[in-house]
Amino acid sequence: MTIDEKRDQLVDELMPFEDPFERFAYVIDRAKAVPPLDDEYKVDTFLIKGCISQLWIFPQFQDGKCHYQADSDAAITKGTASLLCELYSDESPQAIIELEPDFLADVGITQHLSPNRRNGLSSVRQKIKAYAELCLRNQ
Repeated sequence: MTIDEKRDQLVDELMPFEDPFERFAYVIDRAKAVPPLDDEYKVDTFLIKGCISQLWIFPQFQDGKCHYQADSDAAITKGTASLLCELYSDESPQAIIELEPDFLADVGITQHLSPNRRNGLSSVRQKIKAYAELCLRNQ
């Protein structure tokens, strides 16, 4: 599945929820299925700055593809970050750099986040993109 197809699939999953609370409940439920990050990766190196919750993004690079895993002490934070990790995982660094996560606005996620949570989500995207750029330079 291409990154565009993954984005479209996420949009298709999130669009049916007209009520933002139901949409967030769905995002939180999805996050509960994401395995927690090992404690050894819950360190400052992987901590997202600018987020009101503790949020870690653990990146890996294998076989020419980037992989990301998120964990947080707040369910909504883990949920929204996990959406981005799901979208960008198993993709080439170039595809990650080129695709902006505007689908979150399209489905009404970012509009219903507090300014602090929006800043945190922006920091997640910056961290994911920076790691992809590093991988691209080192290929």
